[in-house]
Amino acid sequence: MSDKSNQQNPGERIAKVMARAGLASRRQAEAWIAAGRVAVNGAVISSPALNVTPSDRIAVDGQALRARERTRLFRYHKPRGLVTTNSDPEGRPTIFAALPKDLPRLVSIGRLDINTEGLLLLTNDGGLARVLELPATGWLRRYRVRALGRVMQPALDRLRSGITVAGVHYGPIEATLDREQGANVWLTIGIREGKNREVRKVLETLDLKVNRLIRVAFGPFELGDLDEGEVKEIESQALRTELGEKIVAEAGADFEAPLVDHTAEPVAPRHPEARAQRALKDNESTPRREHPNDKKKQPRRDRTGGPRPKYPRQK
Repeated sequence: MSDKSNQQNPGERIAKVMARAGLASRRQAEAWIAAGRVAVNGAVISSPALNVTPSDRIAVDGQALRARERTRLFRYHKPRGLVTTNSDPEGRPTIFAALPKDLPRLVSIGRLDINTEGLLLLTNDGGLARVLELPATGWLRRYRVRALGRVMQPALDRLRSGITVAGVHYGPIEATLDREQGANVWLTIGIREGKNREVRKVLETLDLKVNRLIRVAFGPFELGDLDEGEVKEIESQALRTELGEKIVAEAGADFEAPLVDHTAEPVAPRHPEARAQRALKDNESTPRREHPNDKKKQPRRDRTGGPRPKYPRQK
């Protein structure tokens, strides 16, 4: 269907509808469509350039697209050593494999790299994730940083004007020297863009090497006393209040839709090939019997980590 006809046809793009139903990200939905896995009103489609309405029947791998769920947002304390992706070509552990199995299908709002820990927001609403990731939203991301080296506050103050590193411009950065600890310094950093490895790259220009990075806040949402690996949902009423009507409208968030029990049904339909690959993987990963001489790996301990301070609520 052409863009012109889509403008005349009410409704929303099909990939957007699939994302908001909590089935896949918009990019994944488009890939499924290109693979011929999606049908509308009984006809398989091959292009995401299609608007659909509530009266249209959408099916993925022959299973009807379930009704849209209520918009939900979760706080997650991401540990170090996990990548923020659904699967990793290098075989590294992912946050989604570590999450409780009774949660809905979730997407992350932005990413934290493998060595960064702290607050990561997760949502079942792809539209909300897209809006909160936009630089125009301008929410402050606050980090607690430990870095090897020495720095004075005046040098940190100059970051408020922004800085260009290797041809990449970073906007205003709020940076405060909290204390010195041995050969390290502890800083509090606030950024609004969240570009790839922004904190690490900017501090390198001050001869500081980051060796611990903890995100403690994203906009109005804080890490607080959330334990490592713990996930906690934000109540719908509080979520709507914190987001504000402008973001709610722009994201098309829905707080009236029903909640769905995900303990009794699969999160998403599986393509036949995916089912076969999963079965093979399960067979290969069957645990062997432990031998008394087997050595168990001990988790790496951070012996120099400072306490995580509590911050007043952001205004």
